[in-house]
Amino acid sequence: MKKEKLQKILNDIVAVKIAVLGDFCLDAYWFIDEAMSEISVETNQATRPVAQQRYSLGGAGNVTNNLAAMKIKDIRAFGVIGTDPFGAEMVRIMKETGIQSENLLIQEENWYTHAYAKPYINDAELNRVDFGNYNHLSKETADRLIEILIREIPEVNVVIINQQVPSGIHTDYFKKRLVEVIHQFPQKTFIVDSRNFNDYYMGAIRKMNDTEAARLCGHTKKPDDVVLYSEVVSSARELFKRYQKPLFITRGSKGSLTIDETGISEIPGLMILSKVDTVGAGDSYLAGAASSLAAGYDMATAAQIGSFVAGVTVQKLFQTGTASPEEILGIGADPDFIFASELAEDKRHANYLQNTEIEIVTKWKEKPQIKHAIFDHDGTISTLREGWELIMGPMMIKAILGDKFFEADESLYQKVKARSDEFIDKTTGIQTLVQMKGLIELIREFGCVPEDKILDEFGYKQIYNDELLIMVKVREEKFLKGELSLEDFTLKNAVPFLQKLHDAGVKLYLASGTDEADVKSEARVLGYDHLFEGRIYGAVGDITKEAKKIVLDRILDSIGESAFGTIATFGDGPVEMRETKKRDGIAIGIASNELRRYGLNENKRTRLIKAGADIIVPDFSQIPQLLSLLNINL
Repeated sequence: MKKEKLQKILNDIVAVKIAVLGDFCLDAYWFIDEAMSEISVETNQATRPVAQQRYSLGGAGNVTNNLAAMKIKDIRAFGVIGTDPFGAEMVRIMKETGIQSENLLIQEENWYTHAYAKPYINDAELNRVDFGNYNHLSKETADRLIEILIREIPEVNVVIINQQVPSGIHTDYFKKRLVEVIHQFPQKTFIVDSRNFNDYYMGAIRKMNDTEAARLCGHTKKPDDVVLYSEVVSSARELFKRYQKPLFITRGSKGSLTIDETGISEIPGLMILSKVDTVGAGDSYLAGAASSLAAGYDMATAAQIGSFVAGVTVQKLFQTGTASPEEILGIGADPDFIFASELAEDKRHANYLQNTEIEIVTKWKEKPQIKHAIFDHDGTISTLREGWELIMGPMMIKAILGDKFFEADESLYQKVKARSDEFIDKTTGIQTLVQMKGLIELIREFGCVPEDKILDEFGYKQIYNDELLIMVKVREEKFLKGELSLEDFTLKNAVPFLQKLHDAGVKLYLASGTDEADVKSEARVLGYDHLFEGRIYGAVGDITKEAKKIVLDRILDSIGESAFGTIATFGDGPVEMRETKKRDGIAIGIASNELRRYGLNENKRTRLIKAGADIIVPDFSQIPQLLSLLNINL
């Protein structure tokens, strides 16, 4: 989605009017510090002193809170609270946030405000304490709630119906009355998000997750069971036929899909590298989607906005987070999507060009017309930098331990090594600066280095690059002495493939996040720099920005927007795949085994498919077949 369009949507939704009817809850976060614990005289048990406490809206309240964070001015809450302090705190937060709470009814008997107290010691959540599990909505309260809802429905654009808990407002009597209301206003948009009664509210758009959709279609699914994309599509079609109304079906990190009279639209998931907390993500998605529908946008666009809102909030820990327009614009203006995750994670579904190792991920509608070919350098052509993990690992351990590197006991050293190895494995393929930001988090986690001695990500990147360059120079010297050959430092048939493209009149571009002077030197030493005719790009100038993306932007901008459909990019990293896909180019993932210099690296295959690769090859050993597939004739 272009930044201008996203900005317009965010501007448009400010003026909508939304009613939220449902189970309003309060989330209480109690942070315990045992340093002040004492033994109770009455119980002889250790106390748990709460050093900090924080309260936020949950359930239907979280939906309204997300709407308010998006700057929507008219948000009307319809629900029931008790006479307890939690209810008073909920109303206070709503008034402070700009949510209209006049339609929150107080039931004095048989009702406590739904509240969830979450005690924490450090980062560990203890057993939750719940309030409101034994509530019972009276018929009188139900009738009053329905009456005020009917009175205000004509004034709003959308009514969101939330059902969060079994002991909430959705009794059999209330559900029957609410269905009557939905049928009373057939032109009004109602959106239902219900944990237990999605099948009940006929006449409404539904938002559900993939597990709920599968269960509604008779499939037995546990919460942690995988629901295949084919199962989601099948469920969507069955439910759309059953309800005759559109659906949103969310799939966690795999994105979501919508179905309406125009068919199915798939919205890919977002690549999020930071630690996440998915509590409340569904509410965030619902708020973004509902507000977009209220502003007149279609289902697919609404789902995309919902994904952006949820993508922001899952990164906010120890809270039911919200997303501001600025944060939504930040994540949505240039998003990194996750494509074809099931195919990426399960090689059994791979489809190969006949009698080849070339995996077809995307089937082209027309034959490619390639005039420009961009090549990543390290891991795609050159293997001079193979083994970078062996440089980064020790470097990270030294950075985490700091002055304690030599004096740390074996236990601490092994813990640091295990965490750094785990981190490198998880982040392989992403930008070095992002890895270095993660390193800083690890340094703070272990606490061996004083805060004033911790470098920024650019400082640690420079240390890593300096150590990596030592290894590269040793290998270059051995090559120049004739002790090692070109085949020892390039992927199988990479240079002959470059020559074929060059002879076919395709303009070649070399892209690297390495300093430009170094990448030019390495290409010259290995003897193929002339094939690029000066079009070799590396990092220059501003070290405060990630080099690879900037380099690709420079190349793509130099080629020009009118030629984007004639570009093919070859690379073994997600960055080049994503940036090429954003400009409608062809992305060829090189899932290379850099140690052997031929054959498939399955971890790379997974990363490259998720980043949007159209085809996957392990190396360039099958030149004729690859050229034929790309419609390049010599």
